[in-house]
Amino acid sequence: MNISSLSVIVPAYNEEKRIKQSLQTIEQYLKKRKTDYEIIVVDDCSKDATVEVVSSLQSDKIRIFSNNTNRGKGHSVRRGVLLAKKKFVLFSDADLSTPIEELALFEKFIPSFQIIIGSRNLKQSKIIVKQPKLRSMLGKIFPLLVNMLVLRGIKDTQCGFKLFSSEVARKIFTPACIERFSFDVEILYLAKKKKIQV
Repeated sequence: MNISSLSVIVPAYNEEKRIKQSLQTIEQYLKKRKTDYEIIVVDDCSKDATVEVVSSLQSDKIRIFSNNTNRGKGHSVRRGVLLAKKKFVLFSDADLSTPIEELALFEKFIPSFQIIIGSRNLKQSKIIVKQPKLRSMLGKIFPLLVNMLVLRGIKDTQCGFKLFSSEVARKIFTPACIERFSFDVEILYLAKKKKIQV
């Protein structure tokens, strides 16, 4: 199924050096696909010029919202999701560590699944931005524990590239309350409780 209507949520904190290129890459890809889209950037009280850089982009498809205080990635994603107006909602990290082109791989899973998540643990995974060794190691241990204890069958809860139908996104993000690390686990747990296919 073709994703013809899409809101892309990009949480941002001190991203002035790469946000312009990332947003242009997302926009070029979605224009090429002829997608009805919007890009929502939620700035988490950056100390650099992230807001100014995004505001300088000449696109009526890109909107930026700023948190009054630093609330965390979970809060920023939740805020963006609840502002989204399109049929599907994707959240993507500002560094595009998972390339936006990977979105095409998700289409074959619609409509069987209402939440589709990327994974950095598959052999064919494309990861553009490499993490420091300690963070990479912790990034493998944490999802393993979550998989064993809370969310069986989900290999990578922390990948910052997740697609939702807008209806499902509202159902699980509205009651979500974790604002920082591990907010992904909470939303996937809420989905599991509501028997939503992931």
